[in-house]
Amino acid sequence: MLYRALLAGAVALALTATGCSKPPPPKAPQPLSVKTAVAAAGEVAPKELLPGLIAPFQNVAIESTLTEPAIAVNVQEGDRVSRGEAIAVLDTTDLRAELASDLAQAQSDSAGATHTADQGQLTIQQSQQSVLNARSGLAQAQQTLSKDALDLARYQQLFANGFVAQQQVATQTALVRNDQAAVASAQATLRSTTEQVAANGTLSNPSGLQASSVSQALALAQVASAQADQIRASIAKAQIVSPIDGVVVNRNLNVGEYPGTRQIFTLQQVDPIYAVLQASGSQVANIRVGSPATIVASDLHASGLTGRVAGVLNEVNPGSTNFEVKVILSNPQRKLRPGMAVEGNVVMPAVRGVRIPYTAFIDDNHSSVMTIGSDSTVKTTPVVEVTDDGTNAIVSGIAAGTRVVADGQTSVGDGQKVVAAR
Repeated sequence: MLYRALLAGAVALALTATGCSKPPPPKAPQPLSVKTAVAAAGEVAPKELLPGLIAPFQNVAIESTLTEPAIAVNVQEGDRVSRGEAIAVLDTTDLRAELASDLAQAQSDSAGATHTADQGQLTIQQSQQSVLNARSGLAQAQQTLSKDALDLARYQQLFANGFVAQQQVATQTALVRNDQAAVASAQATLRSTTEQVAANGTLSNPSGLQASSVSQALALAQVASAQADQIRASIAKAQIVSPIDGVVVNRNLNVGEYPGTRQIFTLQQVDPIYAVLQASGSQVANIRVGSPATIVASDLHASGLTGRVAGVLNEVNPGSTNFEVKVILSNPQRKLRPGMAVEGNVVMPAVRGVRIPYTAFIDDNHSSVMTIGSDSTVKTTPVVEVTDDGTNAIVSGIAAGTRVVADGQTSVGDGQKVVAAR
């Protein structure tokens, strides 16, 4: 009995001791360490990634207006050529014969013009002398008329007084009439020679007959000289030269062939060279001529090729929504070739606003970020992305000074406390 009593007392004491102890309280979760960033006022120069192709700076199609055969072709397809380099030569035998003929004709016409000028000057001088002679003849006729008229008046007075016969008066009267006719004839001669002098003019007066004849002769000489110059120009064209520093991409002429009306060479200038990028209307809206651009050529495993926007072209085809952005690039090694596929990042004008890291977005639409309150609690906050450059983004919806989770893909939820990672 005593054993049972002692055992019961021990059990009771143990139960009493167990009932008096309390379980320890649960531990509070530790704040998650995350990378954070502070939204700040700043600017971002956005970029547009555009696909495109390499195109030559110039594509030159060469033809010839001559009908002479080729006597030399100096290049092959793929050859590099320099500006002014002779790439083909045409035969000029016939042209040189024409030139000799035209030069001889020009010399003959020039001599004829000189002769016409000398003859015209002589004719003018002779006409002027004829006027002087006519004036002298008129003066002489008038003087004779005056003398004979005085004699007639004297004879008539003497006849009235009976000192001379009627026959003498009649003879003197006839003589005066002849003198009057002589004066009229001299006056007509003077008018005629004066008119002739006026018509002939002088060699310095372009309205005169003689000056006109000289001008006509000089014009003939000039025409012959111009024909000779034209033949000289054709002879010069017989040497076909490259107008650019470039590459021969097509040759369509062999020795002995006539150029005809076909394209005989195609040359391309590839330094500098264009990257022609395709863009939509919204993409080209803010692209400006002169904006920097970075080109990536996957065929060459080359990135970081820098250039500048040379032009933004309107719709490629009427009714389409495709535009072209031409970026000019330096290509001294000629590694970039027309037709290569490229991608281009075109930098557009900078945009100012509230800037956050591009990685802070938590969704593909870039419409939310995780902000951190003053109590270090995380909250999902909607934002609107204005633009980005792949590193930073300008957003609206949060104020400058707001702390955000820098990596939006971090596994952290609303209401969870965080601490900035060191």
